[in-house]
Amino acid sequence: MRPKYFLGIEVLYSQEGICLSQRKYCLELLGEFGYLGCKHVKTPIEQSFIVSSKGKEGDTVLDNITGFQKLVGKLIYLSLTRPDISYAVQYFSQFMHAPMDSHLKVGLRLLRYLKRSPGTGVLLKKNNDLKLNDYVDSDWAKCVITRRSVTGFCIFLGNSLVNWKSKKQPTVSRSTAEAEYRALCSVTCDLVWLQNLLLELKISSSLPISVFCDNQAAISISVNPVFHDRTKHFDIDLHFFREKVSAGVIKVEKMSSSD
Repeated sequence: MRPKYFLGIEVLYSQEGICLSQRKYCLELLGEFGYLGCKHVKTPIEQSFIVSSKGKEGDTVLDNITGFQKLVGKLIYLSLTRPDISYAVQYFSQFMHAPMDSHLKVGLRLLRYLKRSPGTGVLLKKNNDLKLNDYVDSDWAKCVITRRSVTGFCIFLGNSLVNWKSKKQPTVSRSTAEAEYRALCSVTCDLVWLQNLLLELKISSSLPISVFCDNQAAISISVNPVFHDRTKHFDIDLHFFREKVSAGVIKVEKMSSSD
């Protein structure tokens, strides 16, 4: 018997493949917060939107912190099939312990975005192409408090999106090249894990795995066997990533920022 509904995730079948959607879960979320009849917006978060843990001028701490945390938890679960909200969710989920009015507005705007297309999901297409490839980028020094960068990537198996992430980096990067390089190392860990998983399932995936990046400096560092003084501060990531590049597991390719 084909599964149709599992843990809030609807499984829809078509000639193209399988679509994973959380439409019912999304509509219940909108109804719970009174946003079923709201006007929708086209983007999950405003472009170049910045808000800190201190909030904006005149901001006050929310009285109902539990309600905000509940909203964040539900949106995190919804992002299992909605990669388009991953960046926004990781953004305002950083303020769960002391949320302010401006943080709540970001979450409510996301609900208005979900109202536009509650049935959007992930399509796993039928094809014989089982080659892994990835697109990776970073937002340098995005956090105005810690000045840490944000890593973002999406991994495709053939034409199907199978893994994605938007996460703040654990350390401060002193240049865009370093931030991009740390993002490359982060996605490489996931690619190696997925490659090993496919091997355990007796599925052969050709090497090298293409990783598309828009930073030429990071690409140059990855193929340069000489360590310079300016790159010693992220020495471990250099060794790890270059080892995968030299072994033919990873191939970094240039991609324009507009693409």
